[in-house]
Amino acid sequence: MCLAIPGKILKINQEKKTALVDFDGIKQEVVIALIQDPEIGKYVIIHAGYAIEQMNEQEALEAIDQWKEIADEQDLDLADVI
Repeated sequence: MCLAIPGKILKINQEKKTALVDFDGIKQEVVIALIQDPEIGKYVIIHAGYAIEQMNEQEALEAIDQWKEIADEQDLDLADVI
């Protein structure tokens, strides 16, 4: 099973092909080399530290809410899931 978590691009490092991504307050550096034309403010799906797909904001926010519900049901912090 693989998990893919949506996050919002905050900052891009073109030289390293990485971005700082915000997962509902949890910020992590991820590789964006697989994404065509990544932009600050856009949402991407992250798997194993790589951005694998861009998605629209509405879908991303709905998915984040679902992850929060899963974490709550399991008595976990969202950071434990990400």
